[in-house]
Amino acid sequence: MLLSTEGTTPAITINQVSKTYGNGFEALKNISISIQAGEIFALLGANGAGKTTLINSICGIVRFTSGQILVQQYDVLQHYRQARALIGMVPQELTTDAFETVWDTVNLSRGLFGKPANKAYIEEVLKKLSLWDKRDAQLRTLSGGMKRRVMIAKALAHEPSILFLDEPTAGVDVGLRKSMWEQVKLLRETGVTIILTTHYIEEAEMMADRIGVIHKGELLLTEAKHSLMQKLGKKTLVLHLQQPLEALPSDLEDFDLEVSADGLQLSFHYSLCQESHGVAELLNRINNHKIAYKDMETYETSLEDIFVKIVQPA
Repeated sequence: MLLSTEGTTPAITINQVSKTYGNGFEALKNISISIQAGEIFALLGANGAGKTTLINSICGIVRFTSGQILVQQYDVLQHYRQARALIGMVPQELTTDAFETVWDTVNLSRGLFGKPANKAYIEEVLKKLSLWDKRDAQLRTLSGGMKRRVMIAKALAHEPSILFLDEPTAGVDVGLRKSMWEQVKLLRETGVTIILTTHYIEEAEMMADRIGVIHKGELLLTEAKHSLMQKLGKKTLVLHLQQPLEALPSDLEDFDLEVSADGLQLSFHYSLCQESHGVAELLNRINNHKIAYKDMETYETSLEDIFVKIVQPA
């Protein structure tokens, strides 16, 4: 359940942010968005769309050309230290000392932010990420999935209220990916705001409360996931007929129907947001025409279908 944000300061406020590099390349184009405390926000986009540039701008790694970014009430340029202290960041690349132990790596990260030692908290973080048994292991001995978890532990070491995950499951197998999704959901339950960049559509569909789509440096939309899928999604009812349908009866022509080339499959497309989508009436008319079918099935538009529709409009 999404935490109530009424009357609270947004976790992040981005206002008309642009980034143009010295060679004239526009990586970000007037990005504006507000991310609420306690939500999981997924930023979708292909490689090179501007996802990492936007995250690096918020975290102070990249200096944006124009606009303003607030982390809670702190301007990231004028009050960098205060803003950065609120943020934990898990980058795409695994950047750790191969010969350090898990415990030392995470504990050092806490110290870098000026936090006093807190063994109980570090222990809690490692246990939540299923790393406690590996606390004395050198990083070079860990699997890729375990190293990714260590990066999350490092990002959480200084008790941030906002966590950035930049392509967190890149190169991770399906089993570990699903395990990490569960870990992210558990973090959100503790009140941490999570911003996730990914090009795995299923990742956003599984975890996010809200979706943003970025394409060629432009933020094309931001919307609640379920609202987006209701608004742009479609459902298809497919009837597998017992006999080929040679011609569509005239009183069925007002339905959005498609007949397969061999006449043995009849598909009905309808919007998910329609209160009266006409399925019952369609089946009634089909029965009146004595069109026999041996099976039926339904398909629903996925978030991937919607993403393609947004970035590659007809």
